[in-house]
Amino acid sequence: QVQLVESGGGLVQPGGSLRLSCAASGSISAINPWGCYRQAPGKERELVATITPRGITRYTDSVKGRFTISRDNAKGTVYLQMNSLKSDDTAVYYCNAVDILLQTIWGQGTQVTVSS
Repeated sequence: QVQLVESGGGLVQPGGSLRLSCAASGSISAINPWGCYRQAPGKERELVATITPRGITRYTDSVKGRFTISRDNAKGTVYLQMNSLKSDDTAVYYCNAVDILLQTIWGQGTQVTVSS
């Protein structure tokens, strides 16, 4: 079964940057987008950004201009560059993809904490 392995989370001060990575252990669907989600304590999981196989990106309004999602198809990896981080960005971040059997798979999550 394909797994998504996330890395890059941590503690950062407001205004700082982090880069999250999400690597697939096997083949991912070539027609479905990848997604990055986050879930803050006491809140529902929300979609942060998506990227299609052709590189078309979409962002939730609160991260536009600060976050950038990208992908390396050869490596089966998606990246989320997060700049100008705010305390409201504190959450567990998850990536999401569809494998070649069209099953939705999730990463294990990585904690991002923005605090001084």
